[in-house]
Amino acid sequence: MAEEQNNAAVNGEEQQQVQFAMQRIYLKDLSFETPMGAEIFKKQWQPQVNQELNTKTAKIDEDLYEVALTLTITVKVEDETAFLVEVQQAGLFGIKGLEGQQLAQALNTACPTILFPYAREVIDNVVTKGSFPALMLPPINFDALFAAALQQAQQQAAEQGGEKADA
Repeated sequence: MAEEQNNAAVNGEEQQQVQFAMQRIYLKDLSFETPMGAEIFKKQWQPQVNQELNTKTAKIDEDLYEVALTLTITVKVEDETAFLVEVQQAGLFGIKGLEGQQLAQALNTACPTILFPYAREVIDNVVTKGSFPALMLPPINFDALFAAALQQAQQQAAEQGGEKADA
């Protein structure tokens, strides 16, 4: 180990260590709506649940990033909206020593994986406070979502490249 550090110093290279630290987790935004009011409680409870997921990242300072995970849950009964809940769970993450693809992967997989349980708990709490049955969302594999998004982006780039070649 000491030999590797000496070799790096001799070659004039600085080996940068990867650092990943969660600085803060906070609730950025919360919205809960029951459009039908009390009328919804007269209906037979056979809900249809729709879930939308989005992440947004912003560089706040050198090596400091805000990641906001947005979950929107729409629950319908008999084609009418029983309730709608939207949560933006955010966090500040110190990330050093990662660039390009590695940084993008950390921001889009590791950070949302940390934030998701907090968002899931907020959703469950607000839904039960709205007098609806508990709503425990299943875990999400952010690594698989990121890989699928990369693959889709590559396919779109290849298709656009093919279209330009044809023109």
